[in-house]
Amino acid sequence: MRAYAQQDHGHDHHHDGADGRHGCGRCAESATERAERLCQERGLQFTPLRRDVLAVVAAEGRPLGAYDIAERMSGQGRRVAAVSVYRALDFLTEQGLVHRISSRNAFVSCEHDHGDGASLVFLICRSCGGIDEMTAPAVESALDATLAQAGFTPTSRILEVEGECGSCRERRRREG
Repeated sequence: MRAYAQQDHGHDHHHDGADGRHGCGRCAESATERAERLCQERGLQFTPLRRDVLAVVAAEGRPLGAYDIAERMSGQGRRVAAVSVYRALDFLTEQGLVHRISSRNAFVSCEHDHGDGASLVFLICRSCGGIDEMTAPAVESALDATLAQAGFTPTSRILEVEGECGSCRERRRREG
């Protein structure tokens, strides 16, 4: 398995703020710069709303629902409708810039070039809420065979596995 840790962005940070919220401006900046480049290469518009939605998701460092995103974007006389956020999320998902975590009905940013149609495995920690994104060639190969045998063409190939991450398991071991 190739691991792509959602929270390993090549710089020292933790997504825990003093107010209990998460945030990393460098993650948001990196995600929006990548999105700008990809949209330009693909001849697509990267609108201010799409940019803002991606920046909020990337800065959070954990899955966010559309209403949470709209709430974070609203303020000072500005009200962002969830339907607008959903439209932006649809675009960002189609372009591989965010992924939808179905079990949470939430979205996380993606900073990886794993290719269209790649089977993704999300490891979701029930203790801390952290999510690691991985590709698993062996799982992908077995899934391809199963899909071919069934004559089924998937529109999405995302597997979600819930459990406890190594950090939480280690912390629990030290405390217990």
